[in-house]
Amino acid sequence: MKIVLIGVLLTASAFAQDPSTRVAPACGPQDVSFNVKLDDSKHAIAQIDPGKAQAFFIQDKGVASFGIGGSVVSMVGIDGAWVGANKNDSYFSVPVEPGEHHVCTTTVQSSRWEQPMELAHFIAEPGKVYYFRERVVPTPYGMYLFLDSVDNDEAKYLIGAFPLSVSRPKK
Repeated sequence: MKIVLIGVLLTASAFAQDPSTRVAPACGPQDVSFNVKLDDSKHAIAQIDPGKAQAFFIQDKGVASFGIGGSVVSMVGIDGAWVGANKNDSYFSVPVEPGEHHVCTTTVQSSRWEQPMELAHFIAEPGKVYYFRERVVPTPYGMYLFLDSVDNDEAKYLIGAFPLSVSRPKK
């Protein structure tokens, strides 16, 4: 009987949590935000560090840029730490160690709607490049966010069309 009571109490407390305080383990701390600048100069895809893989994150507002008003900033976390942010159709990349990685992306917005969050995972192999696209879709009910791995041809096309995102955590 005591075990059942403990189980019920733990379950009730889990459902009672404020949804705005839930953060996936792949994300970073909730109190972090980024300054984001866009670099429109042409960039060659950088060489991969020896023994590592490279992960690219491409934000694609697509039709969202028509009518969303203002900037859309999305932060990307890997394995519990924020690694960068994108703004308004941009991209950035980070080196990653070989092995399994868990990815989180969320938009930075101040609205009455809960912030969207998407999660993914991948297994990095040394010398390989991984591409992920963050699609931002506004609706009358809030903003939707989708995170998918992308074919390297599509990714290289988007990277060629979008500016590089240079982000730094705000102090």
